[in-house]
Amino acid sequence: MKLVHQINLAFGIAMVLVLSVAGIVIHYVLLDHLIGAQREDLRAMSIEMTSLLKEDYPQVTGVSVTKFPTELPMTAPYSDISAVLTDQTGSVIAASPLTYTTKKVETLAAATISTASSVKSIQAGSDKNFITVEKLTPQGKLTLYTPTSKVRTIEQALLKRLLIIFGAAGLAMILLSIFITKRLINPLIRLRNELNKVKQRQFSDVALIKAGGEIGSVAQSVHEMATELNHFNQVQKQFFQNASHELKTPLMSISGYAEGIRDGVFEGDNVRRGLDIIMDESARLKKLVTEMTLLAKLDSEEDVFRSEEISLEELLTETVERLNPLLVKQEITLHTEYGSLGAVKLRADRDKLLQAMLNIVSNAVRYAQHHIYIHAELCKGQIIINVSDDGPGIPEELLPYLFHRFVKGKDGESGLGLAISRAIVERCGGLIQAGNGSKGGAVISLKFPGVV
Repeated sequence: MKLVHQINLAFGIAMVLVLSVAGIVIHYVLLDHLIGAQREDLRAMSIEMTSLLKEDYPQVTGVSVTKFPTELPMTAPYSDISAVLTDQTGSVIAASPLTYTTKKVETLAAATISTASSVKSIQAGSDKNFITVEKLTPQGKLTLYTPTSKVRTIEQALLKRLLIIFGAAGLAMILLSIFITKRLINPLIRLRNELNKVKQRQFSDVALIKAGGEIGSVAQSVHEMATELNHFNQVQKQFFQNASHELKTPLMSISGYAEGIRDGVFEGDNVRRGLDIIMDESARLKKLVTEMTLLAKLDSEEDVFRSEEISLEELLTETVERLNPLLVKQEITLHTEYGSLGAVKLRADRDKLLQAMLNIVSNAVRYAQHHIYIHAELCKGQIIINVSDDGPGIPEELLPYLFHRFVKGKDGESGLGLAISRAIVERCGGLIQAGNGSKGGAVISLKFPGVV
């Protein structure tokens, strides 16, 4: 069964149950109210009749049951209300309406009451077919009673009208439910179709489904996911293309010089120069394969990363010492500033994080003109390390893809250094970002949760 039918069926069943319970409750409440109102009318009538009895009927004692009872005075011509006056022994003294001429008292009582119930059962309240009210008078006990059939007729008429209203309201609610359900289900159906496109790897064809509330949020997330997957798919294709190109270039150089030396094309110093090129390209190829292997391990293997507490001061000091020969060669001055953060520690893999710092700073050396700055600070429990230079900065079109694989600037090498740095920093629970300073130059920012 489709979801739209399930929702409508569940709503219909729930509405029928609610209306049924409401109808039953209203039936009893309305019946009780009408009976109570009728009882109050009987009480008011009994009070008026009692005052009339005090004037017209003196106190009677020792009345023989064989005598004819007198007709009681009614305050108004109520055809459906009957009255009986009995003495202390339960004998009928008077009744109303009086519908006989010469009958015994027992016959009178039966004729007065339309049903076969006796006066005593009515007075005792055991007969549920009558609404009764009793009032003590100087002459005896006055009992007023009326059949409940009239009250029930009124109640049933009102209940029927109410049920008609309930039915109309229920039909309107069902139509409204169908309309609302379609408004809710249609975006889900369209969203399902877009997810099928994701399943078929048609990421670029996924459209944004416009909807409100949580469905709209899910649709937005699906569209963003498809966009990311499409971008990742493109990056993956570009990665293999770049990887094959980067591997092919040194291999072609090695193969060309090796064949030239073998065939005697190179002689004398050219042979040695060719061997040097083979060695350099082999080293470059080895470095490239090592970096690609490291990236693959960082993405897949958990045991390649060993987390421990390391000193921020020791990390920055060793970074400077490792790069000092390159700095001297390029005539670059490196400035470090970390104030009183020497005692602060962070949790990471020491060797991996050192490699990430070396990649970032060596990348800055490649583009800096004269100065590189490493500034560290503690802000809201986070260690922030900024590496900036006075170079030309990062092109705006390159910023969103700077940490992707094989993305490199004008003077870049393999295009894997910053990608490795990002993978390491994220494995440490940190965040790496790139931008340009207000006065020019590139700024690489690293954020880590600090451990004091």
